[in-house]
Amino acid sequence: MAVHILLLLLAVSVATADEDAFIGANIGTELSDMPHPTQVVALLKAQQIRHVRLYDADRGMLVALANTGIKVAVSVPNEQLLGIGQSNSTAANWVSRNIVAHYPATNITTICVGSEVLTTLPNAAPVLVNALKFIHSALVASNLDHQIKVSTPLSSSLILDSFPPSQAFFNRSWNPVLVPMLNFLQSTGSSLMLNIYPYYDYMQSNGVIPLDYALFKPLPPNKEAVDSNTLVHYSNVFDAMVDAAYFAMAFLNFTNIPVMVTESGWPSKGDSNEPDATLENANTYNSNLIRHVLNQTGTPKHPGIGVSTYIYELYNEDNKPGPLSEKNWGLFDANGDPVYILHLTGSGSVLANDTTNQTYCTARDGADPKMLQAALDWACGPGKVDCSGLLQGQPCYEPDNVIAHATYAFDTYYHQMRKDPAACNFNGVAVITTSDPSHGSCIFPGR
Repeated sequence: MAVHILLLLLAVSVATADEDAFIGANIGTELSDMPHPTQVVALLKAQQIRHVRLYDADRGMLVALANTGIKVAVSVPNEQLLGIGQSNSTAANWVSRNIVAHYPATNITTICVGSEVLTTLPNAAPVLVNALKFIHSALVASNLDHQIKVSTPLSSSLILDSFPPSQAFFNRSWNPVLVPMLNFLQSTGSSLMLNIYPYYDYMQSNGVIPLDYALFKPLPPNKEAVDSNTLVHYSNVFDAMVDAAYFAMAFLNFTNIPVMVTESGWPSKGDSNEPDATLENANTYNSNLIRHVLNQTGTPKHPGIGVSTYIYELYNEDNKPGPLSEKNWGLFDANGDPVYILHLTGSGSVLANDTTNQTYCTARDGADPKMLQAALDWACGPGKVDCSGLLQGQPCYEPDNVIAHATYAFDTYYHQMRKDPAACNFNGVAVITTSDPSHGSCIFPGR
């Protein structure tokens, strides 16, 4: 069977989106003090978050998002699914009220029909595909079907035998729903939406999945997971799950539907039986995930084909039921203050979530070492930066490499020049960030 799947994959021509893979944020609303929609949008703008997913089609949020350019995924809540899936006119009314009334001022790009319906609301499963089709038909009637895609987020638990990915397949009991659903996605050029939570995979693995593998931490080759059929190496759970989805679709003869991850994240706090729900782990996971997506890394099976991902989630939701971790997936609290400062040096400005407006100048990831050295020499010479802190025995000598030393010199010069953006260029090898590059006793001027 594995050989059969492998042959299918050899013919894969995965469709790519019109734009590079993006990072977005889910906006849950189960907060005791939910910010006003205008405050939410102000935070999105400040963080340069250009893609959001709503769990409903709240009119206040859609109005506040108008004329911002922010790309919006709206949702049909699960409780409305049965009605829409049983009535074309109900679906048409929903689209008229929640989409047509706001588009194009509000840049709605996606409609998520339900969420994890097959696993959380199985009694609605028989009408799920009808709901997708009815919503899409209403878009066609309004000439919006090319601008707005329709899909439904699935739980990754639907994929069985997810490792090795080449042996993955969907839970066959759901094939009567999944096959027509995948036909719909393929015919409309839509993505398979998947919620991927390495935190839960790690917690439920009874020690089989190493923490570093779940967190995207760099692994030596001998610690990577190897697919015994393809001999492909996997360095993180996220990529393995995405490739498992591609293989599971190929098993059903669908080979050109892209995967979009509608939820992924890591909790920053948990109960006593959740010791790995920590600020450090949440920061590590989300920072690494954001870099991984924005670098257009792709997966081992589909390198260079980035996987657009919505971080779960924008705010901590203190009214969520369940364990403490359920209330602590957010990047921000209700006041818009960051729960932690993401480590995103060199990854651009998206979700560089320091709201104090403090900025630093750092060496750009992937910059040519010779150009960095030349820029470092200029900063410490003609640029009149005091680089004595980089001498051996001084606080900023370690790590002794051109990236770290250039970052120190660049940032010092940038602050000498009163944070003039033009002072953080150095022939293109420097970038402005809100992530503090200070480490240990090496304190950068910006702090």
